Amino acid sequence: MNPFVRRQLAGPPHCRRSSGALFKRAAAFGGALVLAGCASLSPDGGTADVQALVGNNPLMAGTTAQRVPDEASQKSVDALLAKPLDAESAVRIALVNSPRVQDAFATLQISDADRVQAASLPNPVLSFSRLAQGREREFERMLSFNVIGLVTLPWQARWAGQRHEAAKLQAAQSVLLLAADTRRAWVRAVSAQQSVVYLRDAKDAAEAGAELAHRMAQVGNWSALQRTREQLLLADAAAQLARAEQTAVATREQLTRLLGLGGERIGYTLPDRLPPLPKSAPELGDVQALALRDRLDVRSAQAQNTAVADSLGLTRATSVINAMEIGAVRNTTFENDADRSRSTKRGFELDLPLPLFDWGQARTGRAEAQYMQSAARVRDVGVLAASEAREAWQGWNTSYALARRYRDEVLPLRKKVNEEMVLRYNGMLASVWELLGETRASMLVVNAGIEAQRDFWLADTDLQLALTGSSPGGMTALQTATAGDAPAAGGH
Repeated sequence: MNPFVRRQLAGPPHCRRSSGALFKRAAAFGGALVLAGCASLSPDGGTADVQALVGNNPLMAGTTAQRVPDEASQKSVDALLAKPLDAESAVRIALVNSPRVQDAFATLQISDADRVQAASLPNPVLSFSRLAQGREREFERMLSFNVIGLVTLPWQARWAGQRHEAAKLQAAQSVLLLAADTRRAWVRAVSAQQSVVYLRDAKDAAEAGAELAHRMAQVGNWSALQRTREQLLLADAAAQLARAEQTAVATREQLTRLLGLGGERIGYTLPDRLPPLPKSAPELGDVQALALRDRLDVRSAQAQNTAVADSLGLTRATSVINAMEIGAVRNTTFENDADRSRSTKRGFELDLPLPLFDWGQARTGRAEAQYMQSAARVRDVGVLAASEAREAWQGWNTSYALARRYRDEVLPLRKKVNEEMVLRYNGMLASVWELLGETRASMLVVNAGIEAQRDFWLADTDLQLALTGSSPGGMTALQTATAGDAPAAGGH
């Protein structure tokens, strides 16, 4: 063929480039449609991705959350419950057995289903009608497609995928919150049980003092005022013990609910005391940067903001024309006469809304407001994460210093005072009232030390959650009472 003729048939060079680019775009669009149409449900509902997000978190105690507990996991729960339940075992049981885990994964599975639904090709619509007029019969058949749905399908699929990624981060937050709540409940339950033991000893000492005061008052060696003071101390000790016993029951039940236990399993055993304090404070560096980098709620807010930004572009693109259907029509008319003739008409039908009154300003304005709202939430979560990281780190250091002060200074000094009082009593240099009062004071100091240790482990959980997981929802306030210097009441 003549080269000139070949060039003329192929068209000018810029037209060939345009045709090639158009073909590539059409191929990409078709590929996106095919991929979108082939979207399927995740076999595990996104469980593996959630486990990858939280797998290395220290709150997880080296275990993985289980979407559906099986027989093997139930046996492992029974094995853990057969021994005194430590914090790590409690977290393992909760991540296997708690309904909150199953609820989180079910919510994620719903998001996965929404993703697949958004990425599925819309079904064509078949309409059929039969009309009669005299001896004439008309059958109308139409097969229509939602053109806007087909065109926007790749964007809808991408948007749904982004929302599903955000849902994975939210599910991971739910898992970490459950682990943190279980740790805090375990700490409160063990410390409450420990406090009951020491407050019971304090009440026994108060009972002994009250009984001795009663006898001395009967023989006339004590006044009614002195006897009443001892009775008041006994009543106060009994009230504190009753409160502590109720707290022990309440905290244990809270732990049981988080573990998802019932029936014979609620008779588990807790250890006698909280774990010892760490030897030194960890080197965390810039806790604000750590929280902004690793916190799941920050990453979730950013992912949601990205999804909302993409949806804003789609809303703008479809603001004027947001619906269009095209269908192939075939009408067949039968004449019920002697020759039974029939005629067939073919064509197409296009349904297109005319933008006369609604130009999409409201939809665009709403989408822009949603984007601004999402961006504001990102900033809010960022400020919250940085602030909570500073607060949690300060709370950790303060509670650690208090707990160490009780362990290293207050309790040894109180023990020394108690030993000196026993020596003075044995040498008849101190009365029995002074000895009993000192015993009561020692019990209260020990209880304050337990509370300081409890506050430290609560602050430790808050710190780990604030740095890597989500908002603790209010830091644990230091609740240790200043009972260390309680006077040795009573005595002469």
